[in-house]
Amino acid sequence: MNFLRNLLAAILGCLIAFGIMFVMFIMFVSLIGSADEGVVVKSNSILELQLQQPVNDYVGENEADPFASFFGQAQGLDEVLHAIEVAKTDNDIKGISINNNFLMTGLAQTQELRKALKDFKESGKFIYSFADYYLQKDYYLATVADSVFLNPVGGMDFKGLSSEVLFYKDLQEKTGVKMEVIRHGKYKSAVEPFLANEMSDANRTQIKELLSSLWNTMVADISEGRNISEADVNVIADTLGGRSPKYAKASGLIDDVLFYDQYVAKLQSALSLSKDDEVNMVSVVDYVKRANKKSIYKGDDKVAVIFAQGDILYGEGGPDVIGQGIITEALKKAVDDDKVKAIVLRVDSPGGSALTSDIIWREIELAKESKPVVVSMGNVAASGGYYIAAGANKIFAEPTTITGSIGVFGTIPNINELAADIGINAEQVGTNKNSVDYSVFEPMTDNFRNVVQHGIEEIYETFLDRVAKGRNITVAQADSLAQGRVWSGTDAKRLGLVDELGNLDDAIAAAAELAEINTYGIKKYPKYKSGFERFMEDMGSAKSKIGESIIKEEIGEETYGILKQMKSAMEQKGIQTRMPFVLDIK
Repeated sequence: MNFLRNLLAAILGCLIAFGIMFVMFIMFVSLIGSADEGVVVKSNSILELQLQQPVNDYVGENEADPFASFFGQAQGLDEVLHAIEVAKTDNDIKGISINNNFLMTGLAQTQELRKALKDFKESGKFIYSFADYYLQKDYYLATVADSVFLNPVGGMDFKGLSSEVLFYKDLQEKTGVKMEVIRHGKYKSAVEPFLANEMSDANRTQIKELLSSLWNTMVADISEGRNISEADVNVIADTLGGRSPKYAKASGLIDDVLFYDQYVAKLQSALSLSKDDEVNMVSVVDYVKRANKKSIYKGDDKVAVIFAQGDILYGEGGPDVIGQGIITEALKKAVDDDKVKAIVLRVDSPGGSALTSDIIWREIELAKESKPVVVSMGNVAASGGYYIAAGANKIFAEPTTITGSIGVFGTIPNINELAADIGINAEQVGTNKNSVDYSVFEPMTDNFRNVVQHGIEEIYETFLDRVAKGRNITVAQADSLAQGRVWSGTDAKRLGLVDELGNLDDAIAAAAELAEINTYGIKKYPKYKSGFERFMEDMGSAKSKIGESIIKEEIGEETYGILKQMKSAMEQKGIQTRMPFVLDIK
């Protein structure tokens, strides 16, 4: 009896101690949140743009949640752009310093940041940029600055764009684990990595044309920013004219070679300070908290901005996954809100589940019956990402957006050869002719392949019909632009897949114009789970995350990337409208 009483007392003591610790933890985080709210920006300050966390179009945190910033692992592009816009008219902010970024943004996001900085500079304030090492995307952003500086022993990556696609045919044959591929007949490059050991000429051509279009946009902006002809920019890239600080300065890519303390002296001069005066720097992460209290868009009428980012998967969805659950709920809330007069859907997705894509497409069709819907495309809006955009009243894309990829395929794992090698024999029993349709342990039957092929052809025809009606073209015209072909935003505009080249603000303005409202505020959807809720969920999967980190450390980043791509392919369920391969642009 004493043992039981002591055990219960110990358990109760542990629970009380845990409760006290939890309350203290809440108070601690709340104090941190309160301190953040008190961000002070001194007069004659410089906004430091240093983005070394992953950047999402939208983070969707509740500002009242004290855990939001504490558990945040990404920076919202929408907040950074808003901060730059606010800083433009903030008398305390005299300029911006772009400092050692190593940007984790997509190309379209980088272009949107660059446009915001260019607008800031046109207000009469200065922008300087410094780096120990410029990666290509970092340098592209830096060229908007009045002056660009590089560490004397630093370096620069400036050689043009490239992309690498991995092929797995030999790997499948050696391991006995293969992906059965079923696709639309003309969809030449779809899931090519599982069918061949090398890139087809058609696929090589389309990737080359895509990269050339993206690079031409970057070259035009760099040419304007650095006052170097486009031809000379390409010559510099071809000859590696920025491979050292000395060459970078000689070729005009940078203004000077400086140590960081010398760069600070430049900032002091720009602020009319003496060398003994301290430069007041405020990080963009801190400044966002101040900027969020100031609205650029104001009015009783609202434009709802719904962010759809990540792979398209069946289910609820979240910050990195587009599910029909949260997107449908967001659309319905926007439609039911009398103050919301128009809807903008911001899409950043390589696609995914065909079923989920069509469910979201249908909800957009229903929303259009009462309010105009405009789409703004981010880094990528391809395949299923284009599917959900196709029916909008108007579509905007950045010149560097990757879009199109109108096609359908299915991949199904099969381990028949591996099973035979290791001595596994699977036997099936069923009640009807088709009750045993497929087993990963048996070769795929012609009957099962034909059934799946028929489903893929039906979905492909449905996809083409959605595009044709949305873009007001014939199905034959839609088919000529499809076949899984990937386009840049610039080419998509030329071909009629999008209406205008522009950013999210342009799309918002167009939506307001369609709704015939002049003054309006912005209402953002969806609201994701709180930072603390996500933290607790992550704790539940901590074991697998630790295992992943150990594997990555042991086999290396690149090999781990191959495993992730294979795992992703094997986990795909149902027919897919997604990018046919991972396109890693460097």
